[in-house]
Order: sequence, then structure tokens, then C-alpha cells
Amino acid sequence: MMNESVLPPAKKRKLLFSAGLSWMFDAMDVGLLSFILADIAQKWQLGTGQMGMITAVNSIGMAVGAMFAGILADRFGRKAVLVWTLLIFSIATGLSALATGYAVLLALRFVAGIGLGGELPVASTLVSESVPARERGRMVVLLESFWAAGWIVSALVGYFVIPSFGWQAAFVIGAIPALYALYLRRAIQDPPRYVNRKADRLPLRDRIASIWTGPNRKSTIMLWILWFTVVFSYYGMFLWLPSVMVLKGFSLVKSFEYVLIMTLAQLPGYFTAAYLIEKLGRKFVLVVYLLLTAVSAIWFGTAQSAGVLLAAGICLSFFNLGAWGGMYAYTPELYPTTVRSTGVGMAASFGRIGGVIGPFLVGMLLAQGTGITTIFVIFFAAIIIGAAAVLILGRETRGTELMDEA
Repeated sequence: MMNESVLPPAKKRKLLFSAGLSWMFDAMDVGLLSFILADIAQKWQLGTGQMGMITAVNSIGMAVGAMFAGILADRFGRKAVLVWTLLIFSIATGLSALATGYAVLLALRFVAGIGLGGELPVASTLVSESVPARERGRMVVLLESFWAAGWIVSALVGYFVIPSFGWQAAFVIGAIPALYALYLRRAIQDPPRYVNRKADRLPLRDRIASIWTGPNRKSTIMLWILWFTVVFSYYGMFLWLPSVMVLKGFSLVKSFEYVLIMTLAQLPGYFTAAYLIEKLGRKFVLVVYLLLTAVSAIWFGTAQSAGVLLAAGICLSFFNLGAWGGMYAYTPELYPTTVRSTGVGMAASFGRIGGVIGPFLVGMLLAQGTGITTIFVIFFAAIIIGAAAVLILGRETRGTELMDEA
């Protein structure tokens, strides 16, 4: 392992903010879908199964995007792939405002999902490779904190824009990142660590084989379990939050208001994780925050009064998104530079399969009359499995230099 040169402080801050805004726009797009679904279901008279299909198709696109973007980023560079994924999801989102029917919307959400899923693992790899070991985990968690900002923006759009102007206006707002991609093209560069190893690029077959052989095999098994369970539970719970609130008897506007308040709790969740991840380690943050997410899921699923629902939802947002930050910081640290983006992308891609199953399963179970409590027990069990995988199979990477060779 070698200690590569990294970016100076001013450029690191610029990189964090530039990549963070792209991350925020990704989150805004995903968050907008949850609010749009609640509105479009009423106007198009969609059943819960059809609503679940929209989120499932979006997640299928994210799985495809995560896998191919990770592979392409190891071949063509982190910066180029990041810009293209941003353009893909923002243009497809803007075109979604013109959707005249269910089938057209499904197709556009699949394309948008490709960009959404591809952007995240590439951005986290880019930032991870650009900072020294002593601050790497904190920087990537802070990058993840922009996800909360994106959800807050989407919640504000859901609360103020959709009730007055309809779901089409929300999709138009989701096209704004296309303009930002033009700025991003000039604002960031590939990490020195990647540039210095461009000559060492491996063929695709060798990269895929590498993540499943030698010391990488155990990490890959752990990461695939972790990503699947976290994405399964997150998208199953959070994409349905506004609709679940409506099912619990709240009006559309009141549901959006409560979800906005819950979303605000994501920020302190990220910030505490960013602090603890360098003090106590990656495994500690992931295991503890996942276990507390599981407890919060049970609490939310059994809550009846508005006050208890709100408190449980706040805890769910706080701990779940803190765990996400830890996961994104941890994943790139487990692979060498030549296969890092491929390994991160494939783990994220497998996780997105959970993102397909989770929301679709909720729609199917609700259509069959299954209670909210039972559904959240399923998510509780999934999160416990993810925490156990990290505890048993994970290795601590706090303070260690990134690997350059397998």
C-alpha cells in the first residue's frame, strides 16, 4: 500500500461541495418520487400494486446504473461518469412531467434510475480517493449528508408545490441538475490516486474476478449482504412514508408536513455518524446505527397516535441515514484502486435489487390487506441481518491507507 498525494484543503472543500450538490440532486429526485406517488395515485386512481411497480422500476434502473457506472468509472474515470449519470437522471426526470400515461412514466423512471444509481457509488469513490486516511471516513459521511438536504428539498416541494401545482411541476424542478452538470464538468477532477494508476487498469473480466478472490471475497460477501438489507429496508420504508401516513388516516398535506419534519432528523444523524466514524470506527457506527434503526422501525410500525408516529419517524430517519453514511464511507475502503469503483458499483447494484423488492413488496402486501405493523417487522428482521453481517464478517478500516494493489 502506498500513501498517494491528495488534494490540498481548499480543493478538498470544493470537491466535497461540488460532489455533495450532485448527491443532493440525486436524493431530491428519489425523494420527489415518494411525494409524487401519493399525489399521482389519487389523480390516476392507481392501486398500491401499481404504485409499487413505479418504485420498483426506478430501483431496477438504479441497479443497472450502479453496476455499469462503477465498471465504466474504473475504465474512463470518475469525473466523466459522474457528469453523465447526472445528465441522464435529470433529463429523464424533466421528461417525466410530460408523461401522458402509466407505461410512459414507467419507462422514464427506469431511465432516470440508471442515472440515479450510477451517480452515488462513483461520487463516493471519487471523494474517498481524494482525501487522507485520517479524514476519509468523515468526508464521505459528510458527502452522504447532502442526501438529507436533497430529501428536505423534495419534502418542501412536496408540501408547497405539489398540492398547488401538481406532480408535473415537481418533475420539472427535478430537471434542474442538468444545468449543474455543465458546471460540474469544469469544477472537479479525477483523484490523483486514480490518475497515477491509469496505466494499471485491468480488463473487465479480471476486475470482476478480483472482487471475488483472495482477501476481497470476504469483504464482497459482507458488503452485498449489507447493501441488500439496507437498501431493501430504506426504500421499502421511506418511499412509502407519505402513503403510509395517508393510510393511517392523515390528510395528504398533513402527511407531507410530518414527513418533512422526519426528514429534518436525517442531518443530525449524518453529523453524529461523521464524528463517531473517526473516533470509534466504521464497524461501531454501522452496527449500532443499524440496530437502533431496527428498533425505530418496530416503534414506527406499531405507533398509533400522531405524536408517537412523529417521534418514531424522527428516530428512524436519524439512525437509518447515519448508517447509510457509514456504509458509503466503509465500502470504497475495502477494495484496491484498480477495482475500487467496480467493487463499490457492484455492491450498490446488488443492493438496488433490494430496492426493487422492498417497495414492490410493500405495495403487494398492502393490496392483500397486510397490516403496517407486520410490514415493518419484515424490515426489522432485514436490518438485523445487515448488522450481523458487518459484526461477523467486516474488518475495521479506520485510519488505514487505501489499498492500491490486490
